[in-house]
Amino acid sequence: MNDTAEAIVFDKVGKTFDNGRVKAVVDVSLRVTTGEFVAIVGGSGSGKTTLLRLANRLLDADHGYVRIGGQNVQQSDPIALRRSIGYVFQSAGLFPHMTVAENIGITPRLLGYPETDIAARVDELLTLVRLAPDNYRDRYPHELSGGERQRVGVARALAARPRIVLMDEPFGALDPLTRDALGDDYVRLHRDLTLTTIMITHDMTEAMLLAGRIAVMREGRLLGEGTPQELARSDNSYIKELLDTPRKQAARLQAVLADRSA
Repeated sequence: MNDTAEAIVFDKVGKTFDNGRVKAVVDVSLRVTTGEFVAIVGGSGSGKTTLLRLANRLLDADHGYVRIGGQNVQQSDPIALRRSIGYVFQSAGLFPHMTVAENIGITPRLLGYPETDIAARVDELLTLVRLAPDNYRDRYPHELSGGERQRVGVARALAARPRIVLMDEPFGALDPLTRDALGDDYVRLHRDLTLTTIMITHDMTEAMLLAGRIAVMREGRLLGEGTPQELARSDNSYIKELLDTPRKQAARLQAVLADRSA
């Protein structure tokens, strides 16, 4: 990859907590090309969410650096940086006292967009995430299902037309049918809007189905990255175990279905 094609670069970044006693991220280097969809996979405590938060300066690295569009984020204003990057939380993170339209329009409003432009953008995004504007713009988060809230969360992340979207376990709390549908819809948006996406997940099956490339973390370290086919050639036992999980689940499911049909 050359520098002009790199949207996000982590270069030997490290982050510790508790006065250095907890090593959350250990010398991680990862390059994400413009237009790529990269999933970072790992269990709880692997450092994947910490790494994501280093990208938009929700946390600052202790050493190494992160570049967004070629610029070191440490040299960027953190508020302006965050407003230029879409961020999708696991629980959507909507403001409960705001309507759907107000939630989606909050970043454009902070950036000084005209109110008529914001209203048009809200309706455009609701349509993109498959929610009818007339039925949803004036609702409050408590009036929505989990899947609807997450769709609004995606719309809010896209409101200021970011080129980069960071997603932290965005579909993990949803029921399986909603999770599959929303995952597929986001892949469509990623492609149609030419986004660069990093998604955090603990689910290797989800990563393989949605992302073009997968990075595997454990205990703060990057163990390997590549396409599923490339990772399958890894000698690392943890990566092999993660890749075997979908196969084992499929085999167990086939056995259960065979027993019930007998």
